[in-house]
Amino acid sequence: MSANLKNMVKVFERPKSLTDARFTYCPGCHHGIITRIIGNAMDELDIADRTVGIAPVGCSVFAYLWYKADSQQAAHGRASAVATGIKRARPDLIVFSYQGDGDFASIGTAESIHAANRGEDITVIFVNNQIYGMTGGEMAPTTLIDQKTATTPEGRDASLCGYPIRFSEMIAQLDAPAYVTRQALFDTKHIMKTTQAVKKAFQYQVEGKGYSLVEILATCPTNWRMSPVQSNTHVAETVTKVFPLGDLIDRG
Repeated sequence: MSANLKNMVKVFERPKSLTDARFTYCPGCHHGIITRIIGNAMDELDIADRTVGIAPVGCSVFAYLWYKADSQQAAHGRASAVATGIKRARPDLIVFSYQGDGDFASIGTAESIHAANRGEDITVIFVNNQIYGMTGGEMAPTTLIDQKTATTPEGRDASLCGYPIRFSEMIAQLDAPAYVTRQALFDTKHIMKTTQAVKKAFQYQVEGKGYSLVEILATCPTNWRMSPVQSNTHVAETVTKVFPLGDLIDRG
């Protein structure tokens, strides 16, 4: 073994809060990074033994296999409602929902808005990849204008389908939420910012500060018909113009 190899220092290892089960995400998809970030937050805050994750119907449907924490499956769009029920029944637990744009901002619009408006003491991870990923690449509420999907093969037309919904901005108009932020994962710098945001959202729940929403701009190379590299560039150069990054509310 060379001297260089002997002197190498391990700077990353699998979060202890993750199981050894392999992810089922497509190559280049950001869900795997987000799942790891949540595991890191559990490790750093030492909360895995009292955390409950709520997974929706979507690409994260098997999340209960990946965390060394309790998990609950929710009907499509109902994760915020299920998280609310668990947190109210067991306020000592740390409860988070993991939801896509179709789940959180379309099918579950009512549950999402009212949980935020009540200031439920939960953490919501909102993965915005501007498309329905698992079901075949249909248009989502966040799909960009002119973006081609399975249900808008010629591109989203605002006159027919309306405009992309900036859901975090809607939530940020409410009085109750403690923390609302939008982050991204297209390069190392932004992965670090997202990591900090997710940890802060969980920390606020540990401290009983109320509702937190972390929106994460993510890729879907399979349904976008792009390579992972092209997908990252698309988020950085196009998606962020429609969905600006940064904190919208921080009442911590």
